[in-house]
Amino acid sequence: MEHTVLVVEDEQGIREAIAIYLKNQGYQVLLAENGKEGLDLIHTNDVHLAIVDIMMPIMDGITMTMELRKNYDFPVIFLSAKSEDIDKINGLNIGADDYVTKPFGSMELLARVRSQLRRYEQILSLQTASKQDKTEKNPHRFCVGGLELDTYTKDVYVDGRRVKLTPKEFAILQLLMESAGRVYSAKQIYEQVWEEEAINTETIMVHVRKLREKIEVNPRQPQYLKVVWGVGYKIEKG
Repeated sequence: MEHTVLVVEDEQGIREAIAIYLKNQGYQVLLAENGKEGLDLIHTNDVHLAIVDIMMPIMDGITMTMELRKNYDFPVIFLSAKSEDIDKINGLNIGADDYVTKPFGSMELLARVRSQLRRYEQILSLQTASKQDKTEKNPHRFCVGGLELDTYTKDVYVDGRRVKLTPKEFAILQLLMESAGRVYSAKQIYEQVWEEEAINTETIMVHVRKLREKIEVNPRQPQYLKVVWGVGYKIEKG
């Protein structure tokens, strides 16, 4: 698995040095100068681990971690000066997974990164196995990644957060999730959900847009509800 690591550090020299260490080990690297830039990159990229400095302008590492923990569970490693012990404790209490004290050696940092990524992959594997087990025991429940739909209770969850859908939005999502990976044309979706001949399918575009706004972290770069240009729509399998 190719991992993407986000480095959030206001000192350019340290930031670029860490990037070199990580790239030499085969990691994809994203760079940010402060917490706000870091959050923006998280919202638009698939990040597997973040290395975050505590003291930064505009938005510090503590605040950034508090914000990202509202929606993400990937590991966070703090970079801190020895004088910031209380900040390290606060950081661990609000969701950071580890910390490295400046100055640090490249081998130490890389060892911490590998350890946290290994643990994160184990957690994800257990979560996937648990979801598959639930699906097998509950044929009315469909799971794709962090997206879950229950045809009995009519509930939809994204990463454990319940989202409210209209009946038509739910029916469209159910149709696509029941056959994850299969592409449905707008005409096929309309005729199966509305149960009548499709004369105008523009309403499908509207419903898909609203669905993305509710189930996607970034509707412009959807993780689940994908368009196959010139063909139709599908829920990405796996």
